[in-house]
Amino acid sequence: MQRFAALLCAVLFSLPVVAQAACEDPAKPIDEQGFVPINGIEQWVTIKGERCGNPVLLMVHGGPGNPLTPYSHNLFGPWEKDFTIVHWDQRGSGMTYGRKPPREDEPLTMEQLTADGIAVAEYATHHLGKRKLLLLGSSWGSMLGIQMAHARPALFHAYVGVVQVIEHKANDKAFYDVLLQRVRAAGDADAVAKLEAIGAPPWTDPRAFGIARRIDRKVEALASDPAPKAWWQPAPQYTTPKYEADYTAGEDYSYIQFVGYKGDGISSRYDLYRMGTRFALPVYFVMGKEDLLSNEGVARRYFDVIEAPAKDFIVVPRAGHDPNEAMLAAQFKVLQRAAAAAR
Repeated sequence: MQRFAALLCAVLFSLPVVAQAACEDPAKPIDEQGFVPINGIEQWVTIKGERCGNPVLLMVHGGPGNPLTPYSHNLFGPWEKDFTIVHWDQRGSGMTYGRKPPREDEPLTMEQLTADGIAVAEYATHHLGKRKLLLLGSSWGSMLGIQMAHARPALFHAYVGVVQVIEHKANDKAFYDVLLQRVRAAGDADAVAKLEAIGAPPWTDPRAFGIARRIDRKVEALASDPAPKAWWQPAPQYTTPKYEADYTAGEDYSYIQFVGYKGDGISSRYDLYRMGTRFALPVYFVMGKEDLLSNEGVARRYFDVIEAPAKDFIVVPRAGHDPNEAMLAAQFKVLQRAAAAAR
């Protein structure tokens, strides 16, 4: 805990100096992108909205290692009428990875990434002349985002956890058990054989989670509505050979850091109950009804013991772990509520 506190304190001394706020006229649009010095390295940050005076939303991407910046114009373009949206390629991911690739043996830690995320939030508030932001994290981003919200609640109007991950052991057990049950019921002998071969978690083979996740995507697709294919067409600047190589290398690096070579990665130490259940800001969970990876029941048990100024638990029918139109619509509705409550 002392090490974690020291990292968070270091954030205050590592922010870039902002001589002038970017939003002098709140009615003007904003469209910025570039590298920002964050805790010793330059990290990729984009800011876009139709009115820079709108509420600011910081998005914490999943993976780890899967930035949303290449696709943000497709997924979140309509939100830019109501929000100024900040995206950030995390340490070890995407453009940030390409700027400063970590050594293969350089560890990625939850403490460091939490400190980075808080530094990005501090940068955005200073740069845009705001006191607080809305914070949204999805999948891996929910693991990181909720740590940020719990550590520095005064920075955020509210936290929205999308397909919120709660605790490594409980999530993995529920994921495996339900997935195996589904493929057995469907008579998918190949999937059954693969799941039985890797066995129940905890997994010590880094390939095991990837095998289960590929099967999961097929199973969830049968019960959920697909996202538009156009969503996954990257913006032109993200289609260069260098970026594609950096994205893939960052994804590989971050995945190993997440699962570990022997099941001893970041995920193995993740447990929100140890972090605590008291929050000094509103907390909202948005879950996909057909999501097997972030189990609704596991999330509900934690949510029920949360103490917060306001909270809500939203379940989206025909939605799985990956985003689709219904899931994004539910997120947008929650964000509008949170923004209205913060006025």
